[in-house]
Amino acid sequence: MALVCLRDLTPAECAAVQKLAHSRTARAYRVQRAQIIWRARCGESASAIAARVGLDGETVRKRIRRFNAEGLEALKDRPRSGRRPTYSPEQTATVIASALSKPQTLGLPFAAWTLDRLAAYLHEHKGIAMQRSRIDEILLHEGLRWRKHETWFGERVDPAFAEKRSHGPVTAGLVR
Repeated sequence: MALVCLRDLTPAECAAVQKLAHSRTARAYRVQRAQIIWRARCGESASAIAARVGLDGETVRKRIRRFNAEGLEALKDRPRSGRRPTYSPEQTATVIASALSKPQTLGLPFAAWTLDRLAAYLHEHKGIAMQRSRIDEILLHEGLRWRKHETWFGERVDPAFAEKRSHGPVTAGLVR
């Protein structure tokens, strides 16, 4: 267990770390990193900080060493290795926006989306070739799910059923 000391912070760093350490709206990992630096600035030991923020002592020491070397940049995530996202955030946003729109407002001849219809629309009109399964993953990640097809058995209890049915099928659609 190597002893690590926090370097002196500049007034700007001190203000930024204090603000972030007490933030309720910043990302949790950034708040936690700022709390480590703030507590170290206040003289707490790495093991005491670790116990308070729920990390191990070596992780706290690494965070302090990184801050000593990089300053405020150390509070951010570094780029990670691995495959880049296949679809850009803009394409993902287009998928979500399209799925939430009514097909008829886009000049399409149906009242509700299915995964096949949405995939075809995205490919033909937006130039986004995406598999149904990926579209479904994006929508589920956004908290959207597909409604099941409604099926009808037996006699219709609603006398105006045929008229209502002619205004468009009640098939698949998105629900939150």
